[in-house]
Amino acid sequence: MDEKYSYPIRADSHLERVLRAKHFAITAEIVPPKSPNPQAVRDKVQLLKGAVDAINVVDNSSANLRMCSLAGAFLVQEEGVEAVMQLACRDRNRIALQSDLLGASALDIKNFLLLTGDHPKEGDNPDAKPVFELNSIKLLNAARAMRDEGKLMSGFEMKHRPPIFLGAAANPFAKTIEQRPSRMAQKVEAGADFIQTQFIFDLPRFAKYMEGVRELGLHHKVYILAGVCPPKSLEMAQYIGQLSGVYVPDSVVERMRKTPEDKRGDEGVKICLEVIEGIRQIEGVAGIHILPIGWEKIVPEVVERAGLMPRPVVENSAGG
Repeated sequence: MDEKYSYPIRADSHLERVLRAKHFAITAEIVPPKSPNPQAVRDKVQLLKGAVDAINVVDNSSANLRMCSLAGAFLVQEEGVEAVMQLACRDRNRIALQSDLLGASALDIKNFLLLTGDHPKEGDNPDAKPVFELNSIKLLNAARAMRDEGKLMSGFEMKHRPPIFLGAAANPFAKTIEQRPSRMAQKVEAGADFIQTQFIFDLPRFAKYMEGVRELGLHHKVYILAGVCPPKSLEMAQYIGQLSGVYVPDSVVERMRKTPEDKRGDEGVKICLEVIEGIRQIEGVAGIHILPIGWEKIVPEVVERAGLMPRPVVENSAGG
């Protein structure tokens, strides 16, 4: 057992092994297409391959309809990169949520980010009926019981338990920032093994947030991956700042505005690299989660320039 993190091996996924070995982990996010085209997913994976330890596949993020995250995660792993399958409570009741977890596990998907999900009114199907029978914390509890006890929410005991590494989201810049570390604590108590945060552009505020995390001792109980983004344009920086619970300082927007249009992508990369450098100095941060917003091809450059290449190769618990 790792002396720093006080829990046993969960799924022995590559991502988990990288984190347990105390390497600075890197995940990145891709958005599946609004079509059944598998090549659209495969092409994005190839852009990221070798630069990240795992790839998140979003689950109809912002309540916009896309290829399901289960199919996307399967395609990611077919390309030779480990997936983190996102699963939101918005569209499914407890039967469907548990069923998707079992099905994904049967396909050798081991990493999951469990989310409450955005309300349909925020997306491209505003008249869709939301479910929200569970929230992220209740789903974490259910998934942990499936893994650790072999029990479904109905009380049925399974012969085979799914080996799953459970993740949750955190938002350091919510309005009630002083309450956010305690919210993380609830998710850790419910079963979260790793945390991926929302976009971080304000290092002082994030450092303050992490002080609260450390005061609760959470940095010894869960792996925290800080969300970063290289804004490709002024419009992207402005768009990110309009997302719910996300804070982009005026200084970042002005910096992009003052940069010549054909150089704004380079400036966005510099901003991201500065954030990564600052994040690496903050105690309790185990890695980064890159949110490229459709600019996947820049991720290898960001990772390389941040001094985080090559990515580690870590043997599984059996030594293979």
